[in-house]
Amino acid sequence: MQNIYFMDAPVGWLKIRSEDGVIVEVDHADRPKDDQDLTEVSEVIRQCVTELEEYFSGERRTFEVPIDITRSGTAFQRKVWRRLSEIPYGETISYKELALDCGGPTYSRAVANANGKNPVSIIIPCHRVIASDGSLGGYTGGVAKKSKLLKIEETGL
Repeated sequence: MQNIYFMDAPVGWLKIRSEDGVIVEVDHADRPKDDQDLTEVSEVIRQCVTELEEYFSGERRTFEVPIDITRSGTAFQRKVWRRLSEIPYGETISYKELALDCGGPTYSRAVANANGKNPVSIIIPCHRVIASDGSLGGYTGGVAKKSKLLKIEETGL
């Protein structure tokens, strides 16, 4: 069984990687060079693909696929990622709010950096963090993809 799969999603290609029966990476990626067969990947990757398809079609608001964020990042980054997981579908918070939740008012840059290192994009919704003035700020997949993800959650499509 393969433990990496590239999914063609409405926000472009996503690389999905599993280890030991859990998802450890969902990241924006370039188009794969070779065709893939979804039947040749692990069950947890097939579950992840199904849940992401449901999310993109507006049918899913929360994810059930098992993930593991303990295999990467620092203790502080994992704290930020756990907090990101608590942001409800269709809602946003500012980097400043996230900083206050994760350490203090001077932590905005640190939480932005942790956001950018999120290993399980979309499932851990780093796209739901915006600037205090309401602008989108940065996103590792690009601001257009962040905007599309927020639009999916706003409209359910």
